[in-house]
Amino acid sequence: MAPKRTGLGRGIGALIPTVSDQQDRPVDVFFPTGGSPASAPSSGGTAEDLVAVPGARLANLNPLDVVPNAQQPRKEFREEELQELVHSIREIGVLQPIVVRPIPGAGGTEPQYELIMGERRLRATKELGLATIPAIVKETPDDAMLRDALLENLHRAQLNALEEASAYQQLLADFGITQEQLAQRIGRSRPQITNTIRLLRLPSPVQRRVAAGVLSAGHARAILAAPDAEAMEYLAEKIVNEDLSVRAAEAIAQQLATKTPVKAKPEPSKRQAHFNDLAERIGDRLNTRVKIAVGARKSSVTIDFANGDDLDRILGELGIRDVAQ
Repeated sequence: MAPKRTGLGRGIGALIPTVSDQQDRPVDVFFPTGGSPASAPSSGGTAEDLVAVPGARLANLNPLDVVPNAQQPRKEFREEELQELVHSIREIGVLQPIVVRPIPGAGGTEPQYELIMGERRLRATKELGLATIPAIVKETPDDAMLRDALLENLHRAQLNALEEASAYQQLLADFGITQEQLAQRIGRSRPQITNTIRLLRLPSPVQRRVAAGVLSAGHARAILAAPDAEAMEYLAEKIVNEDLSVRAAEAIAQQLATKTPVKAKPEPSKRQAHFNDLAERIGDRLNTRVKIAVGARKSSVTIDFANGDDLDRILGELGIRDVAQ
């Protein structure tokens, strides 16, 4: 009896490549001929062992052979985001290589590379204790280190407003260029760079609140319209205590600048005034908004925080250690 023919003729197997068909296909996007990062050349390999790419070479480095970028513009690394990356790398590995440059004259026992891009990936890899990390090794001059690190963080929107302003200021000083030229180099508008750099004029207490995320960049720009440092600190305190919008902050800043008297609030009772003063002093100590609500049968103290890192900072001010860490 003749075998029964299927509708596909040769069968579904003809549509699926065999194992031998896949042997010439890369199995790793970074190390196409080595199978996996673990089998790729290590930092001790020769130049011939490395995979050549235009303008650089791809290598599998020991994370301990890489030191952070001293000109890294980003200063705030949120612990919860880093732990998410640690979990991701533990499960699926590093999906994007870091970028490094060789350290000239480094001894055999010293770190051989300096990081240009990818500090979070490097930190997570070190925390996991992995033996290797994929890296692009390229020759980068000193004057390009800050620029390259800044562009990576800007593209990822990972800098707070003050870190961005400080990086712009340093680039202007290092390159000796105008804001217009800097805008062309990094793909930003000149007014955007100008307005960001102006944030460095804020008083130190206000800058700390911006860096901690208690005040937004929009609030910070509104505060700059206040006539002097004292007025700026007063407005920052008012924004935090009263949870003002940016538009409301801009209106108050304009009133302060034109000396327009602000409508006075009803005077609180003597007892409530004492608690308000106490809450303000606690808020100044913790650099955040504090509320004390007193009721007939129940009272409460409320301390605001922006995120996990800000809470850790406040706990440190109170001398409390987070036992969950």
